Amino acid sequence: MTGAALRRITLCADDYGISPGVNQGIRELIALGRLNATSVMVVGPAISRDDVSALQDAVANNPNCEIGLHATLTAPFHPLTMHYRPLLDELFLPLGKMLRFSLLRKLDREAIETELTTQIAKFVALFGRAPDYVDGHQHVQTFPQVRDALLAAMKKNAPKAWVRQSGRVLPLGQRLDNPKALLLDTLSATFRRRATRADVTFNPGFAGAYDFTKHADFGTLMTGFLNDLPDGGLVMCHPGHVDEILIDLDPFTDQREREYQYLASDAFAQLLTSSNVTLTR
Repeated sequence: MTGAALRRITLCADDYGISPGVNQGIRELIALGRLNATSVMVVGPAISRDDVSALQDAVANNPNCEIGLHATLTAPFHPLTMHYRPLLDELFLPLGKMLRFSLLRKLDREAIETELTTQIAKFVALFGRAPDYVDGHQHVQTFPQVRDALLAAMKKNAPKAWVRQSGRVLPLGQRLDNPKALLLDTLSATFRRRATRADVTFNPGFAGAYDFTKHADFGTLMTGFLNDLPDGGLVMCHPGHVDEILIDLDPFTDQREREYQYLASDAFAQLLTSSNVTLTR
């Protein structure tokens, strides 16, 4: 790609705080310069003061790396606020039910805004500052009702933060082969309009959604992700080391190890160079 313009891409590792093994893997990749953002799940079980301090130390040696809030509103996690509703077995709703309730406008917007405000406040208490950006676990930030509550909470409590949108910038004919990504494209189109109206900045392009149930070659996937992104775009990833805590909480396990191995490899460094991509802010 000689002569092509250098593109600045955000490569964001989600789920810091979900387990010690995931935390360790993310920190290792930040230290290698292979990530320039990570999203912190403040409702996760691995978000002690030591976990926060270790992440701050890793980022101190990689000034291009941002730390954001991974807003979480789906099971198997507990809300931080006492009166959050609706719940199922004292946990947030599962993803499918959360999406269905949002589409039917059956959620409590005020309860969601209060919960998200509390998650931002916990981030501030842990890190001593507001998050650089906010995104959503399982893309919940793009859901109806949730999106307005999230933008309102950000405007009041993290006014300088940007927000992740999860839509691709591709012609329709190139988007029909991935139903999951197509759904995110649809939800994100409205989300971008709401964010623009609220004067909240967002990433101009997005990639990283794929079928986690298939044993996909992550290097091939990453090549496609980077090829389609504009300058300033964002790639979502989920690297980490598998441990018992992760296995108890999330079915996305072995894929994290495969993502970690690729991102730590020389092949990924070579791909960045051949794609004229830099992981800078």
